Amino acid sequence: MRAVIDTVVFVSALINRRGTTGGVLHALREGRFISIYSTPTLVEIVDVLGRDKFRTKYHIRQRDIIALVNLIRLRGELVIPSQPVTACRDSKDDKFLEAALTAKADCLVSGDFDLLDMIVFEDIPILRPAEFLDRLSKDK
Repeated sequence: MRAVIDTVVFVSALINRRGTTGGVLHALREGRFISIYSTPTLVEIVDVLGRDKFRTKYHIRQRDIIALVNLIRLRGELVIPSQPVTACRDSKDDKFLEAALTAKADCLVSGDFDLLDMIVFEDIPILRPAEFLDRLSKDK
């Protein structure tokens, strides 16, 4: 399965590795899916996790951020969106839709209601982490 994972899911996975989002990160480590990403999505992950409030409050170290980026690059597929998208009510989330559309991803995984409320985009389902993990377990 090829999935775009939004920043909210990755940040949550690093904060609570035993939760549902932690399960998404674990599945990526195991190579159970390919994480579709673009340069803007990777930049956002690094930016958000590098903020002092996250690093201090949740004890996220620089090496945690580097390890996550390396994992995404190892188990992922870089896409260069060729078509700008302006479909999400939060324009900052359009980059995830662009990556999903460019890659013809199987789904987009999010914890962000601006994306989740769309339900589907160009025949690409937008799933909560638990729904995604359920689909992964059925695809075994």
